[in-house]
Formats: sequence, C-alpha cells, structure tokens
Amino acid sequence: MIKRRFTVVIEQDEDGLYVASVPELPGCHTQAKDLDQLDNRIKEAIKLYIKEEDNPEYSGSSFIGVHQVEVAI
Repeated sequence: MIKRRFTVVIEQDEDGLYVASVPELPGCHTQAKDLDQLDNRIKEAIKLYIKEEDNPEYSGSSFIGVHQVEVAI
C-alpha cells in the first residue's frame, strides 16, 4: 500500500461547522460538526477522489502552502 500526504485546509463556517478542503484536489471538500468526524470524512473524500485513476482533475501535483495578505478595504 502506498501512502501519500495531503495538505488539508480547515475553516469554521458561520454556523459553527468545520469545513475541510484539499487544495491540490479541486472540489475535494467536506464538513462536520467536530474535528474527529471531519478528519474521517476528509480521508474518505480523498480516497474517493483519487480512486478513479482516470480522474482528469487529479494531476498528482504538490500543494506548496497558504499565504495570507492584508488588504485595506
């Protein structure tokens, strides 16, 4: 079995739900009420995403990082 690391971005929405997304897998995201459940769900989402070897959106690219900028509005 091959293991691969993915970067997961976690945010909390206005309703208090945790939302996880995988930047290197466009459209791969999920949500949950707690972090343990979120962890399980995002792992399942990743597995489903890459299960299809012919998935045209899965390029095998590597996520580089998250950058925050400050903008005066």
